[in-house]
Amino acid sequence: METTGTAVSTTRLPSLTGMRIIAAGMIFFFHAQFEHVFADPAAQDVYAAILGQGGPTGVGFFFILSGFVLTWSARAGDTPGRFWRRRLFKVYPNHFVTFLVAALLLTWLVTPPQAGPALLNLFLLQAWTPNLSVMLSVNSVSWSLSCEAAFYLLFPFLLTRINRIRPERLWWLAGGLLALMWAVPTVVARLPLPTGGPSIPWHNVSQWEFWLAYTAPPVRALDFVLGMVMARIVLSGKWIGLRLGPAFALLVVGFLAAGVVPVVYRMVAVTAIPMALVIPAAAMADVRGTRSLLRLPAMVWLGDISFAFYLWHRLVLRFGHMAVGAKRQWDTLPALGMLLAALAVTIALSWLLYRFVEVPAMRRWSKPRRRPAGAVAPEAVAAPEDTVVSPRPAPSALPLPPPEG
Repeated sequence: METTGTAVSTTRLPSLTGMRIIAAGMIFFFHAQFEHVFADPAAQDVYAAILGQGGPTGVGFFFILSGFVLTWSARAGDTPGRFWRRRLFKVYPNHFVTFLVAALLLTWLVTPPQAGPALLNLFLLQAWTPNLSVMLSVNSVSWSLSCEAAFYLLFPFLLTRINRIRPERLWWLAGGLLALMWAVPTVVARLPLPTGGPSIPWHNVSQWEFWLAYTAPPVRALDFVLGMVMARIVLSGKWIGLRLGPAFALLVVGFLAAGVVPVVYRMVAVTAIPMALVIPAAAMADVRGTRSLLRLPAMVWLGDISFAFYLWHRLVLRFGHMAVGAKRQWDTLPALGMLLAALAVTIALSWLLYRFVEVPAMRRWSKPRRRPAGAVAPEAVAAPEDTVVSPRPAPSALPLPPPEG
């Protein structure tokens, strides 16, 4: 895989790590509304109105962030095989464990998962169909990993091509991708799609609209590639200088605006622009060493376990509610207390999964074993993408090559 010279340098981007848990928390509280823990319908409505956009925004953030971080941390001399190996052992062990737990809980408390959808889920192929019983099977949130798996397969080839784009053209490419992200729901809203079958009640759309506008991997690849392009913009010294505070304010505006636009635009398009700005702004804040709450050790620690948190949270909410009474509801304050208790349990389980599965798997299998003494040294291997480091500078005697294309 290729990398290019850069105009910025930093050792870590802790603000982006800290932002992960905010996005994961938004998804947690979005899914919590489906448990209907509030006995007061007015409280339930207020909760849904405030946090009803949290899930789509959080998922979109992770897709854009993934492209940004992988591009930022790419190394000269890396190979597609080694990249895919690192991604496999970063993602799959956590998925496998939570898949097994979800399957066991479903078999014990609900109904055993169907073999076909379960196998597609196990091998992260479930997002390639609009069939909700397949796409949201077993551990329902893992549909996004199905998209990420496709992105990872394409990343080495995408990176080679994006690195060849001249820096002055990158903003035009970003604008084109954002235009496509707005064009997708416009086209979906006008397609003569099948009207039968299940629908998505919380979005009031059919499963075909949901898939084409929100979960289909080719559609969500636009988010991922946008993140890659934004990373190149920063690394090439073409960032516009927008600070983190104003960028975050734009994201809040986009989050609020989502409540007044048609639902097909609400799922992705309306928050895409501010998210494409807030991630580079946070990266540049770290480059400049700007103080931020996102960089606090507690936030970085929570960000480190956020992938495990994402995989656990829906299981804790659903089966935790079943454990205390599936239809049980509480007054507003006790209901909020139950959600906070579920949040604490999710954090605890996330730390266990991170500490005893994710980290050991990465240490043991993400890199080839060292060769015996005297053997020819292997090609340099990139650092894990989740530890964001600056691209390796060229020796002072050798100028960085200009971008091609």
